[in-house]
Amino acid sequence: MEITAKMVKELRDKTGAGMMDCKNALKKTEGDFEKAVEHLREQGIAKAASKQGRQTAEGAIATYIHPGDKLGVLVEINCETDFVARTDQFKAFCRDVAMHIAASNPLCVKREDIDQQLLEKEKEIYHQQAVNEGKPEKIIDKIVNGKIEKYLSEVVLLEQPFVKDNDITINEFVKNNIATLGENIVIKRFARFRLGE
Repeated sequence: MEITAKMVKELRDKTGAGMMDCKNALKKTEGDFEKAVEHLREQGIAKAASKQGRQTAEGAIATYIHPGDKLGVLVEINCETDFVARTDQFKAFCRDVAMHIAASNPLCVKREDIDQQLLEKEKEIYHQQAVNEGKPEKIIDKIVNGKIEKYLSEVVLLEQPFVKDNDITINEFVKNNIATLGENIVIKRFARFRLGE
């Protein structure tokens, strides 16, 4: 099958990957657009994984103020070089993360940051719910663990589904940008302000 420039451009627009990467992905998948997207994501995630240990001392503090000026977010996102920090793609990425935080109200960046007392309290609640529902003792721990995993996916920023694309988590969104920008990116910290809180 012939790979046209239009097909390559469409794939590039959707994924943000380089022209040659898009062309090669389309060749490899014989023009199957969805498979090419999947292939690029897999390649990008593999590349991103190799960059994730690298030092991040540059970056930006991004802001998002929701229309009406009653909700705002500050987020610190680090990358490796000032050059990347000044690119439009990095700035857009930072804005998207700040907007996501405004919309999704996470409690922390990664699961290691969550308040352990809060987590224990949630476990107690889920345990009591299972007992009240008459669940057998031997499966209660499994039920509690399942509910805790679901809870973490709702309150931990990196595990939340991205508000602009529910098919990926914020962690995958970060990895996709690491792959296209070619540098490690770390969401360091954030603060979310709601008027009157």
